[in-house]
Amino acid sequence: MIRAVRLAAVSVGVAVAAGLVAVFVLAYLIVRPPAVGAAGKAPHARLTLQTVASIGFGPHPDWVSYLVKKDDGKWVHSTTLRVPAHSLVTVTILQYDTATGLRNPYFGGPLGLAGDMTIDGKVVKTLDPDLASHTFAVPDLGVSVPLEGVPDNAKNQCSVAPCTLQQAHTTVTFTFRTGKKGTFRWQCFVPCAAGFILGNGGPMQSVGYMDGYLVVV
Repeated sequence: MIRAVRLAAVSVGVAVAAGLVAVFVLAYLIVRPPAVGAAGKAPHARLTLQTVASIGFGPHPDWVSYLVKKDDGKWVHSTTLRVPAHSLVTVTILQYDTATGLRNPYFGGPLGLAGDMTIDGKVVKTLDPDLASHTFAVPDLGVSVPLEGVPDNAKNQCSVAPCTLQQAHTTVTFTFRTGKKGTFRWQCFVPCAAGFILGNGGPMQSVGYMDGYLVVV
């Protein structure tokens, strides 16, 4: 009798644990940050983003992250970006983090753009891979853009988001073209997750930090 009770208790415990794991996995896969729409409408829209070394708030305040700027000028901690279909999208990224470096120099050259990439107003055909801090890449659209980091010895570096234009940063601007409607994953391919094995894991694998969704409508 006692043995049967123990087995039943173990079975219930395993079932509860499995249920909690399932809920966690489903929440991770389904829950998304709120979508933030691009400024302007088809045929030309604009997005303004920033990358920061640590978000400074929320459940993971020390994680590296992207933010997006709303039409009212407010910075939002979200990586779900809504843009019009069959349009040009000009993206301006204010990059406040220091360099991590690219594992593959191939990604030092921007890919899939309509026109040139500029860094601080100057056209850059290929970025020195050692200077890269992050990338903005939408694999399904063939888009990949390296983001130059600020020097390690730069003055007035930003430590907590949102960062301001008065703090050390580089400004990366580029334009790409959207096609049909759909939802496309985008992410950073620089292993920038400090404290995780080989720089992967954590913010590198989490929507709302270094990857998100491009919602084409």
